Amino acid sequence: MKHAPQFLVFATLFAFLGSPAHAQEVKAGDLVITQAWSRATPSGAKIAGGYLTIDNKGSTPDKLVGGSGDNFGKVEIHEMAMKGGVMTMRPLDKGLPIEPGKTVKLGPGGYHLMLMDLKQPFKQGDKVPVTLEFEKAGNVTLSLDVQGVGAQGPADSGHTGMKHDHSGMKK
Repeated sequence: MKHAPQFLVFATLFAFLGSPAHAQEVKAGDLVITQAWSRATPSGAKIAGGYLTIDNKGSTPDKLVGGSGDNFGKVEIHEMAMKGGVMTMRPLDKGLPIEPGKTVKLGPGGYHLMLMDLKQPFKQGDKVPVTLEFEKAGNVTLSLDVQGVGAQGPADSGHTGMKHDHSGMKK
């Protein structure tokens, strides 16, 4: 293939430019937290979702057990899952385990933070401070980058132009 080297250079450059170059990375003990974001909320909304990625680089498990913030009343950790063809959501009252050597992604349609009793709407471009509470790593403060209302991920997460199939989801 005559243009293979050019294609590889272009693909590598595209992957590099599409990667999170300025994403916040927060370390707490053996945990590394990246890609923290939320969605803009309509005026009067009382809840919002929080999403992020947690890498446990250590050899012992930890657990996300809660959180807090000045712009909302409380934080719960929730799980969304398909059961019998119906999307269900439930709080994880005992927290979310972060096993050693594993990555846990909190995102739309799965595990997520439920930020409750919002004091003001989240606007696209805002940075919303939140303190996460871990069983072993303790309290970790970071900011959620607020994306547009229908965002599926942080603006710089490499989702450029990709389409996701949500046809199996019930409305």
